[in-house]
Amino acid sequence: MIPAPLTAASPAAGAGFVLDASTVIDAGPGTEGTARWLRGVLGAATGLTLPPGSGAGGGALRLRIRPEEAARLGPEGYTLHVDGAAVTLHGGGPAGVFWGAQTLRQLLGPDAFRRAPLAPGRRWTVPGTAVEDAPRFRWRGLMLDVARHFTPKEGVLRYLDLMAAHKLNVFHFHLTDDQGWRVEIKRYPKLTETGSWRPRTKFGHRASPLWDEKPHGGHYTQDDIREIVAYAAERHITVVPEIDVPGHSQAAIAAYPELGNTDVIDTTALSVWDTWGVSPNVLAPTDNTLRFYEGVFEELLEIFPADAAAFSAFIHVGGDECPKDQWKQSPAAQARIKELGLADEDALQSWFIRHLDGWLTARGRRLIGWDEILEGGLADNAAVASWRGYRGGIAAARAGHDVVMCPEQYVYLDHRQAADPDEPVPIGFVRTLEDVYRFEPVPPELDARQAGHVLGAQANLWTEVMENHARVDYQAFPRLAAFAEVAWSRLPAPAERDFAGFERRMTAHYRRLDALGVDYRPPSGPRPWQRRPGVPGRPLDGPPPKR
Repeated sequence: MIPAPLTAASPAAGAGFVLDASTVIDAGPGTEGTARWLRGVLGAATGLTLPPGSGAGGGALRLRIRPEEAARLGPEGYTLHVDGAAVTLHGGGPAGVFWGAQTLRQLLGPDAFRRAPLAPGRRWTVPGTAVEDAPRFRWRGLMLDVARHFTPKEGVLRYLDLMAAHKLNVFHFHLTDDQGWRVEIKRYPKLTETGSWRPRTKFGHRASPLWDEKPHGGHYTQDDIREIVAYAAERHITVVPEIDVPGHSQAAIAAYPELGNTDVIDTTALSVWDTWGVSPNVLAPTDNTLRFYEGVFEELLEIFPADAAAFSAFIHVGGDECPKDQWKQSPAAQARIKELGLADEDALQSWFIRHLDGWLTARGRRLIGWDEILEGGLADNAAVASWRGYRGGIAAARAGHDVVMCPEQYVYLDHRQAADPDEPVPIGFVRTLEDVYRFEPVPPELDARQAGHVLGAQANLWTEVMENHARVDYQAFPRLAAFAEVAWSRLPAPAERDFAGFERRMTAHYRRLDALGVDYRPPSGPRPWQRRPGVPGRPLDGPPPKR
Protein backbone atom coordinates (compact mmCIF):
# COMPACT_ATOMS: atom_id res chain seq x y z
CA MET A 1 0.00 0.00 0.00
CA ILE A 2 1.13 3.54 -0.81
CA PRO A 3 1.08 5.63 1.30
CA ALA A 4 1.93 3.18 4.07
CA PRO A 5 -0.75 2.85 6.78
CA LEU A 6 -0.14 3.05 10.51
CA THR A 7 -0.68 -0.70 10.89
CA ALA A 8 -1.76 -3.49 8.58
CA ALA A 9 -2.12 -7.17 9.43
CA SER A 10 -0.60 -9.59 6.97
CA PRO A 11 -3.22 -11.21 4.74
CA ALA A 12 -4.69 -14.33 6.29
CA ALA A 13 -4.85 -17.39 4.07
CA GLY A 14 -8.38 -18.14 2.94
CA ALA A 15 -9.87 -15.19 4.81
CA GLY A 16 -10.41 -12.90 1.85
CA PHE A 17 -13.68 -11.30 0.84
CA VAL A 18 -15.02 -12.10 -2.63
CA LEU A 19 -16.79 -9.39 -4.62
CA ASP A 20 -19.48 -10.88 -6.85
CA ALA A 21 -22.94 -10.16 -8.22
CA SER A 22 -24.48 -10.45 -4.75
CA THR A 23 -22.15 -7.88 -3.11
CA VAL A 24 -23.89 -4.75 -1.83
CA ILE A 25 -22.70 -1.48 -0.35
CA ASP A 26 -24.19 -0.83 3.08
CA ALA A 27 -23.59 2.91 3.52
CA GLY A 28 -24.32 4.50 6.87
CA PRO A 29 -25.21 8.19 7.34
CA GLY A 30 -22.53 10.52 6.03
CA THR A 31 -20.85 7.89 3.86
CA GLU A 32 -23.12 8.19 0.82
CA GLY A 33 -20.50 10.10 -1.18
CA THR A 34 -17.90 7.36 -0.73
CA ALA A 35 -20.52 4.75 -1.65
CA ARG A 36 -21.20 6.59 -4.94
CA TRP A 37 -17.48 6.84 -5.63
CA LEU A 38 -16.91 3.12 -4.92
CA ARG A 39 -19.86 2.15 -7.05
CA GLY A 40 -18.46 4.25 -9.89
CA VAL A 41 -14.80 3.19 -9.89
CA LEU A 42 -15.14 -0.42 -8.73
CA GLY A 43 -18.27 -0.92 -10.80
CA ALA A 44 -16.40 0.26 -13.89
CA ALA A 45 -13.36 -1.93 -13.23
CA THR A 46 -15.22 -5.09 -12.19
CA GLY A 47 -18.50 -4.86 -14.09
CA LEU A 48 -20.39 -5.39 -10.81
CA THR A 49 -23.35 -3.18 -9.91
CA LEU A 50 -22.67 -3.05 -6.12
CA PRO A 51 -26.21 -1.88 -5.29
CA PRO A 52 -27.29 -0.44 -1.92
CA GLY A 53 -28.26 -3.05 0.63
CA SER A 54 -28.13 -4.03 4.28
CA GLY A 55 -25.82 -6.97 3.87
CA ALA A 56 -27.59 -8.64 6.77
CA GLY A 57 -26.48 -12.06 5.65
CA GLY A 58 -22.94 -10.99 4.77
CA GLY A 59 -21.54 -10.08 1.39
CA ALA A 60 -21.39 -6.34 2.03
CA LEU A 61 -18.98 -3.46 1.86
CA ARG A 62 -20.07 -1.83 5.11
CA LEU A 63 -19.28 1.90 5.54
CA ARG A 64 -19.75 3.72 8.83
CA ILE A 65 -18.68 6.93 10.58
CA ARG A 66 -17.80 6.23 14.20
CA PRO A 67 -17.19 8.93 16.85
CA GLU A 68 -14.77 6.61 18.62
CA GLU A 69 -12.59 6.52 15.50
CA ALA A 70 -12.67 10.32 15.33
CA ALA A 71 -11.56 10.54 18.96
CA ARG A 72 -8.76 8.05 18.43
CA LEU A 73 -7.60 8.69 14.85
CA GLY A 74 -9.10 12.04 13.89
CA PRO A 75 -11.65 12.86 11.18
CA GLU A 76 -9.40 11.56 8.39
CA GLY A 77 -8.51 8.34 10.17
CA TYR A 78 -10.11 4.97 9.47
CA THR A 79 -10.06 1.27 10.24
CA LEU A 80 -10.58 -1.37 7.56
CA HIS A 81 -11.37 -4.98 8.46
CA VAL A 82 -11.66 -7.67 5.80
CA ASP A 83 -12.76 -11.26 6.37
CA GLY A 84 -14.76 -13.81 4.45
CA ALA A 85 -18.09 -12.31 5.42
CA ALA A 86 -17.68 -8.56 4.84
CA VAL A 87 -15.49 -5.55 4.33
CA THR A 88 -16.03 -3.19 7.26
CA LEU A 89 -14.76 0.35 6.91
CA HIS A 90 -15.10 2.76 9.85
CA GLY A 91 -14.01 6.37 9.49
CA GLY A 92 -13.57 9.19 11.95
CA GLY A 93 -15.52 11.34 9.48
CA PRO A 94 -16.58 11.31 5.82
CA ALA A 95 -12.99 11.96 4.71
CA GLY A 96 -11.73 9.04 6.77
CA VAL A 97 -14.21 6.71 5.10
CA PHE A 98 -13.10 7.98 1.69
CA TRP A 99 -9.39 7.44 2.40
CA GLY A 100 -10.19 3.96 3.62
CA ALA A 101 -11.97 3.31 0.33
CA GLN A 102 -8.77 4.29 -1.48
CA THR A 103 -6.94 1.64 0.51
CA LEU A 104 -9.63 -0.90 -0.34
CA ARG A 105 -9.16 -0.17 -4.04
CA GLN A 106 -5.41 -0.78 -3.73
CA LEU A 107 -6.03 -4.11 -1.99
CA LEU A 108 -8.09 -5.29 -4.97
CA GLY A 109 -5.04 -5.06 -7.22
CA PRO A 110 -3.90 -2.86 -10.12
CA ASP A 111 -6.78 -3.81 -12.41
CA ALA A 112 -9.18 -2.14 -9.97
CA PHE A 113 -7.79 1.13 -11.35
CA ARG A 114 -9.02 0.45 -14.88
CA ARG A 115 -12.19 1.91 -16.41
CA ALA A 116 -13.61 -1.33 -17.78
CA PRO A 117 -13.30 -5.03 -16.90
CA LEU A 118 -10.43 -6.87 -18.59
CA ALA A 119 -12.14 -10.23 -18.22
CA PRO A 120 -15.90 -10.46 -17.57
CA GLY A 121 -16.72 -12.93 -14.83
CA ARG A 122 -13.31 -12.56 -13.18
CA ARG A 123 -13.13 -13.41 -9.48
CA TRP A 124 -12.31 -10.31 -7.38
CA THR A 125 -10.94 -10.94 -3.90
CA VAL A 126 -9.93 -8.51 -1.17
CA PRO A 127 -7.23 -10.14 0.99
CA GLY A 128 -8.21 -10.67 4.62
CA THR A 129 -6.55 -7.99 6.71
CA ALA A 130 -7.03 -5.35 9.40
CA VAL A 131 -5.77 -1.83 8.68
CA GLU A 132 -5.62 1.13 11.03
CA ASP A 133 -4.60 4.44 9.53
CA ALA A 134 -4.56 8.22 9.92
CA PRO A 135 -2.55 11.02 8.30
CA ARG A 136 0.42 12.73 9.91
CA PHE A 137 -0.35 16.13 8.35
CA ARG A 138 -3.61 17.95 7.68
CA TRP A 139 -2.26 19.80 4.59
CA ARG A 140 -1.06 17.31 1.98
CA GLY A 141 -0.84 19.44 -1.10
CA LEU A 142 -0.03 19.57 -4.77
CA MET A 143 0.45 22.85 -6.64
CA LEU A 144 -0.23 22.77 -10.38
CA ASP A 145 0.87 25.79 -12.41
CA VAL A 146 -1.62 26.23 -15.26
CA ALA A 147 -0.43 29.76 -16.10
CA ARG A 148 2.80 28.84 -17.89
CA HIS A 149 1.26 25.93 -19.81
CA PHE A 150 -2.51 25.69 -19.69
CA THR A 151 -4.07 22.44 -18.49
CA PRO A 152 -7.59 21.97 -19.90
CA LYS A 153 -10.37 21.24 -17.44
CA GLU A 154 -10.33 17.49 -18.09
CA GLY A 155 -6.64 17.40 -17.21
CA VAL A 156 -7.31 19.17 -13.92
CA LEU A 157 -10.07 16.68 -13.04
CA ARG A 158 -7.68 13.86 -13.88
CA TYR A 159 -5.08 15.22 -11.47
CA LEU A 160 -7.70 15.48 -8.74
CA ASP A 161 -8.33 11.76 -9.20
CA LEU A 162 -4.59 11.07 -9.04
CA MET A 163 -4.34 13.15 -5.87
CA ALA A 164 -7.22 11.24 -4.29
CA ALA A 165 -5.58 7.93 -5.14
CA HIS A 166 -2.55 9.09 -3.12
CA LYS A 167 -4.57 10.57 -0.21
CA LEU A 168 -3.53 14.15 -1.03
CA ASN A 169 -6.13 16.69 0.04
CA VAL A 170 -5.14 20.26 -1.00
CA PHE A 171 -4.99 21.35 -4.63
CA HIS A 172 -3.11 24.64 -4.97
CA PHE A 173 -4.37 26.07 -8.27
CA HIS A 174 -1.81 28.54 -9.68
CA LEU A 175 -4.11 30.50 -11.99
CA THR A 176 -2.18 33.64 -12.99
CA ASP A 177 1.33 34.69 -13.88
CA ASP A 178 3.29 36.78 -16.39
CA GLN A 179 2.60 34.17 -19.08
CA GLY A 180 -1.16 33.85 -18.73
CA TRP A 181 -4.36 34.60 -16.80
CA ARG A 182 -6.55 31.51 -16.55
CA VAL A 183 -9.76 32.36 -14.67
CA GLU A 184 -12.79 34.27 -15.98
CA ILE A 185 -13.49 37.51 -14.11
CA LYS A 186 -16.74 38.88 -15.51
CA ARG A 187 -16.23 42.52 -14.58
CA TYR A 188 -12.79 42.48 -16.24
CA PRO A 189 -13.26 40.49 -19.47
CA LYS A 190 -9.92 41.53 -20.98
CA LEU A 191 -8.12 39.42 -18.37
CA THR A 192 -9.08 36.37 -20.40
CA GLU A 193 -9.73 37.97 -23.80
CA THR A 194 -6.19 39.40 -23.85
CA GLY A 195 -4.41 38.00 -20.82
CA SER A 196 -5.00 34.29 -21.41
CA TRP A 197 -3.12 34.07 -24.74
CA ARG A 198 0.50 34.64 -25.68
CA PRO A 199 1.73 34.78 -29.27
CA ARG A 200 4.51 32.22 -28.87
CA THR A 201 6.36 30.25 -26.19
CA LYS A 202 9.98 29.70 -25.28
CA PHE A 203 10.89 26.03 -25.68
CA GLY A 204 13.21 24.95 -22.90
CA HIS A 205 14.92 27.23 -20.41
CA ARG A 206 14.82 31.00 -21.01
CA ALA A 207 18.41 30.83 -22.37
CA SER A 208 17.24 28.43 -25.08
CA PRO A 209 17.23 29.79 -28.65
CA LEU A 210 14.21 27.62 -29.46
CA TRP A 211 10.64 28.87 -29.79
CA ASP A 212 7.25 27.33 -30.35
CA GLU A 213 5.80 29.92 -32.71
CA LYS A 214 2.12 29.07 -32.32
CA PRO A 215 -0.12 30.94 -29.86
CA HIS A 216 -0.66 29.29 -26.50
CA GLY A 217 -3.41 29.86 -23.98
CA GLY A 218 -6.82 29.09 -22.61
CA HIS A 219 -8.84 29.78 -19.49
CA TYR A 220 -11.51 28.34 -17.21
CA THR A 221 -14.99 29.83 -17.14
CA GLN A 222 -16.49 30.41 -13.73
CA ASP A 223 -18.71 27.38 -14.26
CA ASP A 224 -15.59 25.34 -15.08
CA ILE A 225 -14.15 26.43 -11.74
CA ARG A 226 -17.35 25.54 -9.90
CA GLU A 227 -17.22 22.09 -11.48
CA ILE A 228 -13.56 21.63 -10.50
CA VAL A 229 -14.25 22.73 -6.91
CA ALA A 230 -17.27 20.41 -6.62
CA TYR A 231 -15.38 17.48 -8.17
CA ALA A 232 -12.55 18.04 -5.71
CA ALA A 233 -14.94 18.29 -2.76
CA GLU A 234 -16.46 14.93 -3.64
CA ARG A 235 -12.93 13.54 -3.22
CA HIS A 236 -12.32 15.45 0.03
CA ILE A 237 -9.83 17.75 -1.68
CA THR A 238 -9.83 21.49 -1.01
CA VAL A 239 -8.94 23.82 -3.89
CA VAL A 240 -6.83 26.85 -2.90
CA PRO A 241 -6.63 29.38 -5.77
CA GLU A 242 -3.62 31.61 -6.38
CA ILE A 243 -3.79 35.06 -7.95
CA ASP A 244 -0.19 36.30 -8.06
CA VAL A 245 0.47 39.90 -6.90
CA PRO A 246 2.22 42.34 -7.03
CA GLY A 247 4.86 40.60 -9.16
CA HIS A 248 4.32 37.93 -11.80
CA SER A 249 1.51 40.11 -13.16
CA GLN A 250 2.47 41.02 -16.72
CA ALA A 251 -0.52 39.16 -18.22
CA ALA A 252 -2.89 41.33 -16.15
CA ILE A 253 -1.01 44.51 -17.10
CA ALA A 254 -1.12 43.53 -20.78
CA ALA A 255 -4.90 43.30 -20.45
CA TYR A 256 -5.32 46.48 -18.36
CA PRO A 257 -2.25 48.73 -18.88
CA GLU A 258 -3.33 51.16 -16.13
CA LEU A 259 -2.38 48.48 -13.57
CA GLY A 260 1.29 48.94 -14.39
CA ASN A 261 3.80 51.64 -13.58
CA THR A 262 2.74 53.98 -16.37
CA ASP A 263 5.09 56.76 -15.26
CA VAL A 264 8.10 54.48 -15.89
CA ILE A 265 7.24 52.51 -19.04
CA ASP A 266 4.66 52.49 -21.81
CA THR A 267 2.48 49.73 -20.44
CA THR A 268 0.24 49.83 -23.52
CA ALA A 269 3.11 48.22 -25.43
CA LEU A 270 3.22 45.16 -23.18
CA SER A 271 1.88 41.78 -24.23
CA VAL A 272 1.50 38.53 -22.33
CA TRP A 273 5.07 37.41 -21.66
CA ASP A 274 6.37 34.68 -23.96
CA THR A 275 9.48 33.64 -22.04
CA TRP A 276 10.39 32.46 -18.56
CA GLY A 277 12.00 33.96 -15.49
CA VAL A 278 10.93 37.01 -13.48
CA SER A 279 9.35 39.86 -15.42
CA PRO A 280 10.34 43.39 -14.36
CA ASN A 281 6.79 44.58 -15.05
CA VAL A 282 4.94 44.64 -11.73
CA LEU A 283 1.73 46.18 -10.45
CA ALA A 284 1.65 49.87 -9.54
CA PRO A 285 0.98 50.40 -5.79
CA THR A 286 -2.05 52.60 -6.41
CA ASP A 287 -5.57 52.75 -5.04
CA ASN A 288 -6.81 51.92 -8.54
CA THR A 289 -4.79 48.68 -8.50
CA LEU A 290 -6.12 47.73 -5.08
CA ARG A 291 -9.74 48.37 -6.12
CA PHE A 292 -9.17 46.33 -9.29
CA TYR A 293 -7.90 43.31 -7.37
CA GLU A 294 -10.60 43.63 -4.75
CA GLY A 295 -13.01 43.24 -7.67
CA VAL A 296 -11.10 40.15 -8.82
CA PHE A 297 -11.21 38.62 -5.34
CA GLU A 298 -14.91 39.41 -4.89
CA GLU A 299 -15.70 37.13 -7.82
CA LEU A 300 -13.08 34.62 -6.75
CA LEU A 301 -14.58 34.22 -3.28
CA GLU A 302 -17.93 33.38 -4.85
CA ILE A 303 -16.56 30.59 -7.06
CA PHE A 304 -14.17 29.28 -4.39
CA PRO A 305 -16.54 29.30 -1.40
CA ALA A 306 -15.46 28.79 2.19
CA ASP A 307 -17.27 25.80 3.65
CA ALA A 308 -16.69 23.10 6.22
CA ALA A 309 -13.49 21.90 4.54
CA ALA A 310 -10.42 22.54 6.69
CA PHE A 311 -8.55 24.87 4.33
CA SER A 312 -11.31 26.29 2.14
CA ALA A 313 -10.92 29.77 3.64
CA PHE A 314 -7.43 30.15 2.18
CA ILE A 315 -6.67 32.39 -0.80
CA HIS A 316 -3.09 32.42 -2.13
CA VAL A 317 -1.81 35.82 -3.30
CA GLY A 318 1.68 34.86 -4.46
CA GLY A 319 3.78 37.74 -3.14
CA ASP A 320 7.04 36.29 -4.45
CA GLU A 321 9.74 37.51 -6.79
CA CYS A 322 8.57 41.11 -7.13
CA PRO A 323 11.41 43.20 -8.62
CA LYS A 324 11.42 46.70 -7.16
CA ASP A 325 13.25 48.50 -10.00
CA GLN A 326 10.14 50.13 -11.46
CA TRP A 327 8.98 51.25 -8.01
CA LYS A 328 12.38 52.80 -7.38
CA GLN A 329 12.10 54.75 -10.65
CA SER A 330 8.42 55.66 -10.27
CA PRO A 331 7.57 59.11 -8.82
CA ALA A 332 4.10 57.78 -7.99
CA ALA A 333 5.47 54.78 -6.08
CA GLN A 334 7.98 56.97 -4.24
CA ALA A 335 5.20 59.40 -3.33
CA ARG A 336 3.15 56.46 -1.99
CA ILE A 337 6.10 55.34 0.17
CA LYS A 338 6.40 58.85 1.60
CA GLU A 339 2.65 59.23 2.08
CA LEU A 340 2.43 55.97 4.04
CA GLY A 341 5.57 56.66 6.06
CA LEU A 342 7.23 53.47 4.81
CA ALA A 343 10.95 52.72 4.96
CA ASP A 344 11.49 51.45 1.44
CA GLU A 345 10.13 49.43 -1.47
CA ASP A 346 10.15 46.18 0.54
CA ALA A 347 7.84 47.85 3.05
CA LEU A 348 5.68 49.00 0.15
CA GLN A 349 5.19 45.40 -0.95
CA SER A 350 4.37 44.48 2.66
CA TRP A 351 1.76 47.26 2.70
CA PHE A 352 0.23 45.85 -0.51
CA ILE A 353 0.01 42.32 0.95
CA ARG A 354 -1.26 43.58 4.33
CA HIS A 355 -4.06 45.47 2.58
CA LEU A 356 -5.24 42.29 0.86
CA ASP A 357 -4.86 40.35 4.11
CA GLY A 358 -7.15 42.80 5.89
CA TRP A 359 -9.62 42.75 3.02
CA LEU A 360 -9.76 38.94 3.00
CA THR A 361 -9.92 38.69 6.79
CA ALA A 362 -12.91 41.03 6.88
CA ARG A 363 -14.70 38.53 4.63
CA GLY A 364 -13.86 35.49 6.72
CA ARG A 365 -10.98 34.31 4.56
CA ARG A 366 -7.26 33.73 5.15
CA LEU A 367 -4.32 34.91 3.08
CA ILE A 368 -1.43 32.61 2.28
CA GLY A 369 1.62 33.59 0.24
CA TRP A 370 5.14 32.54 -0.64
CA ASP A 371 7.74 33.22 2.03
CA GLU A 372 8.72 36.63 0.61
CA ILE A 373 5.60 38.01 2.28
CA LEU A 374 7.50 37.82 5.56
CA GLU A 375 9.76 40.64 4.39
CA GLY A 376 8.62 43.94 5.85
CA GLY A 377 6.27 42.31 8.34
CA LEU A 378 3.22 40.08 8.09
CA ALA A 379 -0.30 40.32 9.47
CA ASP A 380 -1.13 37.82 12.23
CA ASN A 381 -3.81 35.99 10.26
CA ALA A 382 -1.62 35.19 7.24
CA ALA A 383 0.07 31.86 6.52
CA VAL A 384 3.31 31.20 4.68
CA ALA A 385 4.31 28.69 2.00
CA SER A 386 8.04 28.18 2.55
CA TRP A 387 9.68 27.54 -0.82
CA ARG A 388 13.21 29.00 -0.53
CA GLY A 389 14.33 26.23 1.76
CA TYR A 390 13.28 25.89 5.40
CA ARG A 391 14.36 29.32 6.66
CA GLY A 392 11.16 31.19 5.84
CA GLY A 393 9.04 28.47 7.39
CA ILE A 394 11.13 28.41 10.54
CA ALA A 395 10.87 32.20 10.91
CA ALA A 396 7.14 32.14 10.27
CA ALA A 397 6.44 29.32 12.75
CA ARG A 398 8.52 31.00 15.42
CA ALA A 399 6.50 34.18 14.88
CA GLY A 400 3.25 32.26 15.32
CA HIS A 401 2.23 31.95 11.66
CA ASP A 402 0.91 28.76 10.12
CA VAL A 403 3.28 27.25 7.55
CA VAL A 404 3.11 24.91 4.57
CA MET A 405 6.53 23.43 3.86
CA CYS A 406 7.41 23.18 0.17
CA PRO A 407 11.19 23.78 -0.10
CA GLU A 408 12.40 23.70 -3.66
CA GLN A 409 15.41 21.63 -2.64
CA TYR A 410 13.10 18.65 -2.08
CA VAL A 411 9.62 19.04 -3.55
CA TYR A 412 9.87 21.16 -6.68
CA LEU A 413 8.98 18.40 -9.09
CA ASP A 414 9.93 20.44 -12.16
CA HIS A 415 13.56 19.82 -11.10
CA ARG A 416 15.35 17.05 -12.94
CA GLN A 417 15.26 13.50 -11.63
CA ALA A 418 18.80 12.47 -12.59
CA ALA A 419 22.01 13.95 -13.93
CA ASP A 420 21.76 11.78 -17.05
CA PRO A 421 21.83 13.77 -20.33
CA ASP A 422 18.74 11.86 -21.45
CA GLU A 423 16.58 13.71 -18.92
CA PRO A 424 14.11 15.99 -20.72
CA VAL A 425 14.90 19.73 -20.38
CA PRO A 426 16.95 19.41 -17.20
CA ILE A 427 16.02 22.05 -14.61
CA GLY A 428 17.60 22.91 -11.28
CA PHE A 429 18.64 20.41 -8.65
CA VAL A 430 18.84 16.69 -9.19
CA ARG A 431 16.09 15.37 -6.96
CA THR A 432 15.66 11.63 -7.15
CA LEU A 433 12.79 9.51 -5.90
CA GLU A 434 14.89 8.74 -2.82
CA ASP A 435 15.56 12.44 -2.19
CA VAL A 436 11.83 13.13 -2.11
CA TYR A 437 11.23 10.12 0.12
CA ARG A 438 13.71 11.49 2.65
CA PHE A 439 12.09 14.93 2.78
CA GLU A 440 11.15 15.95 6.34
CA PRO A 441 8.53 18.71 6.58
CA VAL A 442 9.15 19.66 10.23
CA PRO A 443 12.58 21.26 10.80
CA PRO A 444 14.34 20.06 13.96
CA GLU A 445 14.97 23.70 14.93
CA LEU A 446 11.31 24.09 15.93
CA ASP A 447 10.07 23.26 19.40
CA ALA A 448 6.76 21.44 19.89
CA ARG A 449 4.67 24.62 20.01
CA GLN A 450 6.29 26.04 16.91
CA ALA A 451 6.05 22.71 15.07
CA GLY A 452 2.31 22.83 15.67
CA HIS A 453 2.18 25.69 13.16
CA VAL A 454 3.39 23.39 10.37
CA LEU A 455 0.09 22.58 8.69
CA GLY A 456 1.78 20.12 6.39
CA ALA A 457 3.66 19.91 3.12
CA GLN A 458 3.17 20.50 -0.57
CA ALA A 459 4.82 19.40 -3.82
CA ASN A 460 4.97 21.98 -6.61
CA LEU A 461 4.74 21.49 -10.38
CA TRP A 462 5.88 24.59 -12.28
CA THR A 463 5.14 24.01 -15.95
CA GLU A 464 7.51 26.19 -17.98
CA VAL A 465 9.04 23.08 -19.56
CA MET A 466 5.92 20.89 -19.32
CA GLU A 467 4.00 21.56 -22.50
CA ASN A 468 1.39 18.79 -22.11
CA HIS A 469 -0.02 16.31 -19.61
CA ALA A 470 2.53 13.63 -20.52
CA ARG A 471 5.38 15.95 -19.49
CA VAL A 472 3.54 16.82 -16.27
CA ASP A 473 3.11 13.10 -15.55
CA TYR A 474 6.80 12.46 -16.16
CA GLN A 475 7.89 15.14 -13.71
CA ALA A 476 5.28 14.25 -11.09
CA PHE A 477 5.54 10.48 -10.99
CA PRO A 478 6.78 8.42 -9.31
CA ARG A 479 8.08 11.23 -7.04
CA LEU A 480 4.56 12.34 -6.10
CA ALA A 481 3.95 8.85 -4.66
CA ALA A 482 7.01 9.29 -2.43
CA PHE A 483 5.84 12.74 -1.39
CA ALA A 484 2.37 11.38 -0.58
CA GLU A 485 3.88 8.85 1.80
CA VAL A 486 5.95 11.57 3.49
CA ALA A 487 2.85 13.73 3.95
CA TRP A 488 0.51 10.93 5.09
CA SER A 489 2.56 8.29 6.88
CA ARG A 490 4.33 8.53 10.21
CA LEU A 491 7.81 7.79 8.92
CA PRO A 492 10.99 7.67 11.00
CA ALA A 493 13.74 10.26 10.66
CA PRO A 494 14.93 10.69 7.05
CA ALA A 495 18.14 8.70 7.46
CA GLU A 496 16.21 5.79 8.99
CA ARG A 497 13.51 5.47 6.34
CA ASP A 498 13.22 2.18 4.53
CA PHE A 499 13.62 3.38 0.97
CA ALA A 500 14.36 -0.15 -0.26
CA GLY A 501 11.02 -1.24 1.16
CA PHE A 502 9.31 1.69 -0.51
CA GLU A 503 10.88 0.71 -3.85
CA ARG A 504 9.55 -2.84 -3.41
CA ARG A 505 6.05 -1.50 -2.81
CA MET A 506 6.45 0.75 -5.85
CA THR A 507 6.76 -2.31 -8.09
CA ALA A 508 3.06 -2.92 -7.43
CA HIS A 509 2.26 0.79 -7.57
CA TYR A 510 3.77 1.18 -11.05
CA ARG A 511 1.14 -1.27 -12.26
CA ARG A 512 -1.58 0.93 -10.73
CA LEU A 513 -0.10 3.96 -12.48
CA ASP A 514 -0.04 1.96 -15.74
CA ALA A 515 -3.73 1.16 -15.30
CA LEU A 516 -4.44 4.87 -14.70
CA GLY A 517 -2.54 5.83 -17.86
CA VAL A 518 0.15 7.83 -16.05
CA ASP A 519 3.20 8.56 -18.22
CA TYR A 520 5.64 8.26 -15.30
CA ARG A 521 9.43 8.12 -15.38
CA PRO A 522 10.50 4.46 -15.19
CA PRO A 523 13.14 3.54 -12.60
CA SER A 524 15.55 2.77 -15.45
CA GLY A 525 15.29 6.27 -16.90
CA PRO A 526 13.25 8.05 -19.57
CA ARG A 527 11.71 6.12 -22.41
CA PRO A 528 12.81 7.25 -25.87
CA TRP A 529 9.70 9.39 -26.41
CA GLN A 530 10.14 11.06 -23.01
CA ARG A 531 13.50 12.59 -23.88
CA ARG A 532 14.00 16.08 -25.29
CA PRO A 533 17.38 15.97 -27.05
CA GLY A 534 18.90 19.34 -27.87
CA VAL A 535 16.53 21.45 -25.73
CA PRO A 536 18.63 23.50 -23.28
CA GLY A 537 17.63 23.39 -19.65
CA ARG A 538 19.07 24.87 -16.50
CA PRO A 539 21.32 22.36 -14.71
CA LEU A 540 22.79 24.00 -11.63
CA ASP A 541 25.11 22.92 -8.85
CA GLY A 542 23.83 25.48 -6.35
CA PRO A 543 20.34 26.68 -5.42
CA PRO A 544 18.51 27.82 -8.57
CA PRO A 545 16.05 30.69 -8.74
CA LYS A 546 12.46 29.65 -8.22
CA ARG A 547 11.25 29.49 -11.76
